[in-house]
Amino acid sequence: MLQNVGFPGLMMILVVVLIIFGPSKLPELGRAVGRTLHEFKSSAKELVSDTKEEITEPKS
Repeated sequence: MLQNVGFPGLMMILVVVLIIFGPSKLPELGRAVGRTLHEFKSSAKELVSDTKEEITEPKS
């Protein structure tokens, strides 16, 4: 879906977000997105490590 978005498309999205949220809300919005991505990455790593443990453990 996002493979075809080029530089002009990204700039248009940025301008629309700036108009909708305003410059004062952008840092707060960025922090929220960053926290969400951090939580997602840590959950994904935990899921992968649990799966690897299940695969490497010998079955009794």
